Amino acid sequence: MTAPKSRFSVPHPLVLLTGCVILAALASYVVPAGEYDRRDDEATGRSIVVAGTYHEVEATPVNLFDAMVALPRGMADAADVIFLVFLIGGAFTVVDETGALKRGVTSLIRTLRGRDLLVIPVVSLFFAMGGVVENMQEEIIPLIPVLIILTRRLGFTPLVAVSMSAGSAFVGSAFSPINPFQVTIAQKLAELPALSAAGFRIVFLVLALTFWVGMTMRYAARTRGAAESGSDGDAAGVSRADWGIFGLVGVTFAILVVGMLRWGWDFNQMSAAFFTMGLIVGAVSGMGFSGTAEAYVKGFRGMAYAGILIGFARAIYVVLQDGRIVDTIVHGMFTPLEGLPVLASSLGMIVAQALIHVPVPSVSGQAVLTMPVLVPLSDLLGMSRQITVLAYQYGAGLCDLVTPTNGALMAILAAAGVRYEDWMKFTVPLYAGLVALGAASIAVAIMIGLA
Repeated sequence: MTAPKSRFSVPHPLVLLTGCVILAALASYVVPAGEYDRRDDEATGRSIVVAGTYHEVEATPVNLFDAMVALPRGMADAADVIFLVFLIGGAFTVVDETGALKRGVTSLIRTLRGRDLLVIPVVSLFFAMGGVVENMQEEIIPLIPVLIILTRRLGFTPLVAVSMSAGSAFVGSAFSPINPFQVTIAQKLAELPALSAAGFRIVFLVLALTFWVGMTMRYAARTRGAAESGSDGDAAGVSRADWGIFGLVGVTFAILVVGMLRWGWDFNQMSAAFFTMGLIVGAVSGMGFSGTAEAYVKGFRGMAYAGILIGFARAIYVVLQDGRIVDTIVHGMFTPLEGLPVLASSLGMIVAQALIHVPVPSVSGQAVLTMPVLVPLSDLLGMSRQITVLAYQYGAGLCDLVTPTNGALMAILAAAGVRYEDWMKFTVPLYAGLVALGAASIAVAIMIGLA
């Protein structure tokens, strides 16, 4: 009798992230400490590194206890994101308690009966546009339960729900011509006009989304099982009140886009906008003050685990900062690129940006950290600064699809009940294809002299 084969299993997300925190602490004993000088930048309102100023500093290794202290510090450091998750979760729980979302799901399924696979591009397009215009990540978490209902009603697996929401949003973010947290801030740091080369980016955005959505549809068709039937309460069509609620949600997202692009909104303003939306939905649906408050509490409770994952992920960066090795990692990644030809150097930037994104999971933080170093390097090599921005987008942005240090991704997988190893098995081949598309984009950009 042969023993059953053991199946590789990734540890629980909290175990995985805690292990990464400990590894970061161990790295602080091995990697030399070093820093760049920094200056305040008026264009971005952030403190950015000064190229050519890297120097070694006194080592400050992080012991095991201090690494554990970094866990609550990480949650405090990510407080604005965590509170956004809580308030979005509460607001969408209010919307869900009205029954509008479930009736909307039923209506969508009824409309597309016989063409069920079309649900995937429809939903994917919505989330992709969220990624394009506002780097949608944490906002996806409270929508996962509704997407799970939708996919189960169609016989699709929960992984399909993650792929057409988080996957589409992350791809949209990475190839976006207007994402304020990625391309816009990178272009400001590279002293490029906003929306420059937007047409070029849109072409490859369409190609990337077509590839992602097509592969998601292919996976959904191959793994489809028996569809679940809806409850009697969901059989009713979408009412005028439901359309009013959907309208409020749509207006809120529109205000968020305008707020970020025109008024400089950040996570705190986004949190306030979603909280206000929930209050208005509770009022117009007749839930009353107590009913709305109870729905918010239910939403807060449901988002607690997601908030913890985001805080634990941020703790990794906190430890690396305490050990004063973040700048050393950046310096070590980009220095070897100085002697390479333009194409090889630009492709090397994609790889380096992807590797840096594992310990530095904030795309905007990574732009502030790396772009001031890369812009002088690209000038030295005779490389267009636009290509440097593209390499940053494809390297850092696409890495969000796979890195376990992305707290939003881990929280979305947890909410959907999808194991990280299953997500990796599905995503890694697609990630490789998207990186190849990004590399082709850069090759074309060099060929046509994109500026």
